[in-house]
Amino acid sequence: MHSFFIGKNKGDRQNMQNDKKNIELDAFFRTHKYLVEHTDTPVHRLLMDEIDWEQRLIGIKGSRGVGKTTFLLSYAKQNFGTDKSCLYVNLNNFYFTEISLIDFADKFRHQGGKVLLLDQIFKYPDWSKELRYCYDHFPDLKIVFTGSSIMRLKEENPDLQGCVASYILRGFSFREFLNLMAGTNFPAYSLNEITERHEKICDEILRIIKPQDYFQDYLHHGYYPFFLEKRNYSENLLKTINITLEIDILLLKQIELSYLSKIRKLLYLLANNEPGTPNVSQLSSDIQTSRATVMNYMKYLKEARLLNILYKKGDDSSKKPEKVYLQNTNLIYAFWPVQIADQSVKETFFYNSLIRKHNVHSGEKNAHFLIDGETRFSIQAGSLDKKKSKADYIAVDNIDKGEDNRIPLWLFGFLY
Repeated sequence: MHSFFIGKNKGDRQNMQNDKKNIELDAFFRTHKYLVEHTDTPVHRLLMDEIDWEQRLIGIKGSRGVGKTTFLLSYAKQNFGTDKSCLYVNLNNFYFTEISLIDFADKFRHQGGKVLLLDQIFKYPDWSKELRYCYDHFPDLKIVFTGSSIMRLKEENPDLQGCVASYILRGFSFREFLNLMAGTNFPAYSLNEITERHEKICDEILRIIKPQDYFQDYLHHGYYPFFLEKRNYSENLLKTINITLEIDILLLKQIELSYLSKIRKLLYLLANNEPGTPNVSQLSSDIQTSRATVMNYMKYLKEARLLNILYKKGDDSSKKPEKVYLQNTNLIYAFWPVQIADQSVKETFFYNSLIRKHNVHSGEKNAHFLIDGETRFSIQAGSLDKKKSKADYIAVDNIDKGEDNRIPLWLFGFLY
């Protein structure tokens, strides 16, 4: 190997090294070109319009299966096509076991690169420190990266304080699912618009389509975009859940593999109970660990977007939850393939639809939920029956249109 450079001057060696760098980047550009050309974006994700793309360091978190990779590639396709000023890179690539992220970013920018899209950032060691270095030393480079929902970008990574703009990509809303399946282009509505104008909004939608015809499909298999793939949805979802437990929780929280069975059993036990106040003592006995560990595991499952945990107003995660829900309705069907409580499904849908932009607590005065500390909602799985309720609004299932303070449940799926 040493004899290869005999007779070569320093300039020749530098040129050869530059040629090697070009060849290495060319391989990544070929992959980028193929992925962008074969990326199908069947529905526009609302988050694409909400991100401030002028920021130089942007982090996009999300649970497994919600479409983070497709989101990055869609951004590249819509804004750059196959222009080499933008490059998508998956940090699973073994190349990054030898080459640092800093060196790679530097090579890219010296070839005219402007936007670097980094997928699965947590697979790279010391990623936060190297991203900060790039931010501080490469002002001509924008970096957009994706990571697990369990990552706390600012709280656990002081290197990123003051420089990263963090966003969360969630699974499809009912609106996004409907637009995809029916070829419609309905906009999102705010909660205030829905409570104040729901009858008029429903009239506008019902002139075009009957959402109720698609609602049950969404509850069963519409949250994760991989329902579009020609694979068994339930098996794919179970695989996604298990990878989330094994990688996102164990790896990122540095939990020993021997404890995986306890976390899996805890999730199963919670999934097979009606949403309610968890018996932490019984759960700790069932999985043979301490009460404090059970509470920590539930917190991790929440951060991984497998659970939604409901507290009383004023309580925090150190207190015992009022109720524990699975994070979305598709998970319910994955865990409960036989008997599914209809009320649980409806409450889960409502909670998950509201939590993106609102504070959700357990309800008061017989209401199921308290939104933003002041508005009480009840969930009614049934017809437009004017039962007595002290809630400010009632979300009613199985109706096309509501009246007064009774609003169709499906319409809350138009919040994003």
